Amino acid sequence: MTTTNGAVGASTWIEAARPRTLPAAVAPVLVGTASAEAAPGDLDLGRAVLALVVALALQVAVNYANDYFDGVKGVDTEARTGPRRAVAAGLVSPGGMKRAIAVALLVAGLAGLTLAVLVGWELLLVGVAAVLATLGYSGGSKPYASAGLGEVFVFVFFGVVATVGSQYVQDERIGLVAVLASLAMGALATALLVVNNLRDIPSDTAVGKRTLAVRLGEARTRTLYVGLVLAAFLVLAPLVLVTGKGWLVAPVLALVVAWRGIELVRHAPLGPRLVAALGHTAQAQLLFAVLLATALLVTGAGGDV
Repeated sequence: MTTTNGAVGASTWIEAARPRTLPAAVAPVLVGTASAEAAPGDLDLGRAVLALVVALALQVAVNYANDYFDGVKGVDTEARTGPRRAVAAGLVSPGGMKRAIAVALLVAGLAGLTLAVLVGWELLLVGVAAVLATLGYSGGSKPYASAGLGEVFVFVFFGVVATVGSQYVQDERIGLVAVLASLAMGALATALLVVNNLRDIPSDTAVGKRTLAVRLGEARTRTLYVGLVLAAFLVLAPLVLVTGKGWLVAPVLALVVAWRGIELVRHAPLGPRLVAALGHTAQAQLLFAVLLATALLVTGAGGDV
């Protein structure tokens, strides 16, 4: 909401940050850190916190940028059934949202720069790529989210890069366990975007936003979602095989939560009911990550390969 003096209230910024999507930033950092060779007591918690700040700030920046660009381009209309967007609803001015994007990117940049000083300057290249990808998601004359490539961005940056990067800042090398785990994290993060875009197929089609969901159509997008969620759980098999640690199947318990999202996506009509599917997917991703991270730390599997 906007306060009486014209300032935007904290609740509005929190809403615009889309809290339901934030597990996509937290989960890979947890798993990547737990995939490190170091024993739990030897992990560098300072580096882990910095990696988490980078991931969260980039996720918020993506959400703010999507709110801004879709708002000023007229992509977000009253026909949209998802959570309201701050710029389109008039809660935040376009200029105010641009400044918020800059602040989020600044926070990510400062945390990333600190990590680069501590670990290695090669992280700067990853950081620059992440910032460009954040702005290009829905910005510019040819945003790649509208070209059906948003899922690729999410899988790469909120799956592979975030997970492997969190392990890399601990070990300063890339480990096989983190790479395999990143595939599961990427699949679940991408499923979040897929169910979001599934819900928005009618409104996105009306304004000419050609997301992957629009291109695939409703039926195939539903199938893609189910495939991504189940693929995340199937990744547990090679993790157990390469480490020899049976406890790494623990995240299968998250399937109880994930199944609620699967059932909604399979059967619910396009519209508000799919908002709940987004919540179930985020909860399943976070529970999966907590269980996998715990199993990795308890068994010490990260240092095995």
